[in-house]
Amino acid sequence: MLKAYVAATNVVAQLKARLAEDRSGAALVEYSVLIGLITVAAVATIKLVGAWIANQWTSLQTAIGA
Repeated sequence: MLKAYVAATNVVAQLKARLAEDRSGAALVEYSVLIGLITVAAVATIKLVGAWIANQWTSLQTAIGA
């Protein structure tokens, strides 16, 4: 039983060491945050431009008298 515990402890220690060296998870999080920020900026830009175009269209319709 003691041998099994020691073996399991060694396996866990090796996994912890391997995960501590692996930085790909941090890069994935950084890229996910970056994609999220770009998406928010794109949606905000589209909404602002859409509102501006709607305002311009309304002004044009008023000027034409339609």
